[in-house]
Amino acid sequence: MRTVAIATAGHLLHFELGVAYEIFGNPPAGITDWYDVMLCGPEPVRVGPFTAQPDAGLDRLAQADTVIVPACVDVDEPPVPELVDAVRAAHASGARIASLCTGAFTLGAAGLLKGRRATTHWAHTDELSARFPDAEVDPDVLYTDNGSVLTSAGKAAAVDLCLHLVQLDHGAVVANTVARRLVVPPHRAGGQAQFVTKPVQAAGGHPLAAVLEWAQQRLDQPLTVTDLARRAGTSPRHLTRLFNATTGQTPLQWLLVQRVRRAQQLLEATDTGIEAIARSTGLGTATTLRRHFHRVVGVPPHTYRQTFR
Repeated sequence: MRTVAIATAGHLLHFELGVAYEIFGNPPAGITDWYDVMLCGPEPVRVGPFTAQPDAGLDRLAQADTVIVPACVDVDEPPVPELVDAVRAAHASGARIASLCTGAFTLGAAGLLKGRRATTHWAHTDELSARFPDAEVDPDVLYTDNGSVLTSAGKAAAVDLCLHLVQLDHGAVVANTVARRLVVPPHRAGGQAQFVTKPVQAAGGHPLAAVLEWAQQRLDQPLTVTDLARRAGTSPRHLTRLFNATTGQTPLQWLLVQRVRRAQQLLEATDTGIEAIARSTGLGTATTLRRHFHRVVGVPPHTYRQTFR
């Protein structure tokens, strides 16, 4: 996997492009068998505040061992047709294709996500799934590896995926050396779920607004579907239908996630112990909190606190 072609077409974000060039374009000290990197595009392209001058045209993607598709600025803007065709042709010729952040939308347009796991920045995973329903979009992981097609989540996850490629090609020792130069961990615990900020679904004109707000003020108390239905002035069965339509979850699923989100806030903003947090969020015991927190957030509570406190 010696030749790395970085596609430069359309409106690109400079961070992901810079990450790819920094990692694949700068060999660690003492390493001679490194990558040959080239920027491939139809013309000079604006990348944030900079202008990137390509080394070759998009046709050279098909001659590369690895093709990197950086993030696009606007997912609502259709990918450059020439880029989509070139990425599809490169994959057909045997190249390994890796997208960074919203570059996954280009891979989807090229038909490369069909039947494969994929991810992108958590703010755009719903749109990626809606636009390419044949893809198995995972909103929680930092990157996916399908062998010949790889995708990363947003921003710093581009570093994770690029280091993963280095490890595949050169081994863990070399990948760790690159990570030290970048002053980043060679592997991060958990996925991007721990970085997701979900808006609280309490405000607004929907019929559950009042009962959601009421419940969030009482997360430390035992609440049942009957309690919520009584507060909403409806039957438990009808309340469940409303919850599914409004939140995509059952009432108890929604309550559990809200309790975990409250636990996240307390872990970030206080020194309160895990047992006390479990009681104040209605999760009961530290064991219950750890189990549900790890499932929802992707890392255990102590790891989350170390990261965000």
